[in-house]
Amino acid sequence: MAQKPAAPGKIDLPPYFNIDPAQAATRLGEPIDTARFAKAAAFAARGRDDLARRGYAPDGKKRLRKFSTWEVCKYLIPVNPAHLRRVLRQNPDLPQGEGDAGSKWFTLEEILALRDHFAAEGAKGREYRAWRPEGLPAKVVAVANFKGGVGKTSTAAHLAMSAALDGYKVLVIDLDSQGSMTSIMGGKVEDEWQTVFPLLARDYALRVQEENRVRLAAGQAPIPFDETLTEALKVSPRNLVQHTHWPNIDLIGAQLNLYWAEFQVPVWRMQLRNWALWDALTNALSDGGLLDDYDIILLDTPPALGYLTINALAASDILLVPLGASFLEFDSTGRFFDMIYSTFASIEEGENRARRADGLPEMRFEWDAVRALVTRFDPAQQADLGNVIQAYFGDFMTTYRQEMTVMVGQAGEQVSGIYETDYRDFNRDTYVRGRETFDRTWAEVKEVILGTWWRDQQLAKEG
Repeated sequence: MAQKPAAPGKIDLPPYFNIDPAQAATRLGEPIDTARFAKAAAFAARGRDDLARRGYAPDGKKRLRKFSTWEVCKYLIPVNPAHLRRVLRQNPDLPQGEGDAGSKWFTLEEILALRDHFAAEGAKGREYRAWRPEGLPAKVVAVANFKGGVGKTSTAAHLAMSAALDGYKVLVIDLDSQGSMTSIMGGKVEDEWQTVFPLLARDYALRVQEENRVRLAAGQAPIPFDETLTEALKVSPRNLVQHTHWPNIDLIGAQLNLYWAEFQVPVWRMQLRNWALWDALTNALSDGGLLDDYDIILLDTPPALGYLTINALAASDILLVPLGASFLEFDSTGRFFDMIYSTFASIEEGENRARRADGLPEMRFEWDAVRALVTRFDPAQQADLGNVIQAYFGDFMTTYRQEMTVMVGQAGEQVSGIYETDYRDFNRDTYVRGRETFDRTWAEVKEVILGTWWRDQQLAKEG
């Protein structure tokens, strides 16, 4: 509504002047009690379900769209359309796609099958399948920053989708009790027993069993072993994995009760001071066989350096730190790095003091690579600050800055990824610009992953 012009001789004051307290009081409702939050939460839950289902199939489940011949040849398999059509005609046993001859549409499963065919029969020297060394474990990538709103979940989700389109088998683990990644991936999580919580509990339970055997032999009272720990021992990491609408992306989801881990883990640590709580997720991934089942494991962390994030950082080979090109996000990210240093240096110091006393080799945390990634970048407004951030963080930074586009914003509103969006909803130029944002991000991250795999392979040969 247009503001009324000021009367002659009257000062045109800002709207926060001359507020009448009595009139303001009439606009207030009754005082808010705790039950009112439950009502608000219920409304939000209904709204969240409504928004999350937009773009879902009529049965409420997500479906991955099909990909056109144009997309297959431009982005997924390095062949020209005419050659692809010729190969399909010559090999009727291959997936033929749907539609007429000039415009076929393929599922991702069909595209992966076509990739296998071209890898076996296609031109030498072309990369029909992404490289993965034999005999080495999956690479674990954590996406973390303790400032919210920097694009952690969006970055992690699009990296998972990029890797899947590239042919890798991906496991996404949602460690954020808000469950945004779980929503994007169409996951269903009823309670904390379908999250990573039982994996942390299981690791603690195994250490308590070891400790209690020692204590009983020495005639000491055992550490309490309650029903939670008993149940956790029955849980296998593979039991928690659920399939998604992507054929080569699986998920361990999250929901609100996962936050209980932040309170329970320190209680367990107080009961058993020598429990290496930071290794719980690492042990679960290794002992549960997940490092062998997948090529890449992506960890989406909560916006805090709590016990879940500490586990994610300790388990990761590669750390990605998204941030916006603003002073506050740059400053916050610097403090995040400082907290990582102080937290993990403190753990190393305490552990190694005990190890030296026992004549054991010292331990240390180590990451293959760390990269800070500028997200939601506006080159017209933020180029100077982006350059300053690049200069100060140096080799920690990715070269490419993830630009904000119309397509990025619309994909977020629809609780989906850019790669899930049908390019026919845009013009092709908009689609190409939108997905290039994440294609270029994936290219840099993939380069880091391949480089670390290659280095590991060389070390294995030398060993």
